[in-house]
Amino acid sequence: MSERARPCVFIDRDGTLNVEKNYLHRYEDWEWIPGSVEMLRQLRDAGFLTIVVTNQAGAARGYYDEAAIERLHALVDKELRAAGSGIDAYYYCPHHPRYGEVRDCDCRKPAPGMLLEAQRQWNVALEDSWMVGDKLSDIEAGLAAGVRCILVRTGYGQTEQDSCPPGVLLVADFAEAGALILRDAGASAILKS
Repeated sequence: MSERARPCVFIDRDGTLNVEKNYLHRYEDWEWIPGSVEMLRQLRDAGFLTIVVTNQAGAARGYYDEAAIERLHALVDKELRAAGSGIDAYYYCPHHPRYGEVRDCDCRKPAPGMLLEAQRQWNVALEDSWMVGDKLSDIEAGLAAGVRCILVRTGYGQTEQDSCPPGVLLVADFAEAGALILRDAGASAILKS
């Protein structure tokens, strides 16, 4: 018998969890958006998987390599564990349509490839899952994967909010997005009981 599918919060990285800094790849440049670490903990405590899905075109442009991305994520994980929080998995797209060897892929958002790969590997219940990001490409990837979407006004969110399709929720930041998701999960649990 297979394990029961779990709900997930798919999360863009730069501009959503951490302050947007172009082509961030060094831990010493990492800066959390206030409330993000605590909200990751609350979402995991409520039974959600937390999976980062991030475009990392700096690798295709030659600004850094994939090892730098993985080093950064390992150090972020260490900090999160020390705070009693965590991220279940990281998926990143190192491709760009104009740079590097691979220019056509199904993983670069707005394509849903990273979300769908995570769904297969982690047995994610897409119908109970969310995508949180600061760009229209995050929202389009989430919608293509069949999850509900929230645009945060951090990062590029302020300028992207006018381009969002109807039905996409707009909030101040990741902490507010997570609170909304937790309220919805509580309401859904009451309706199912």
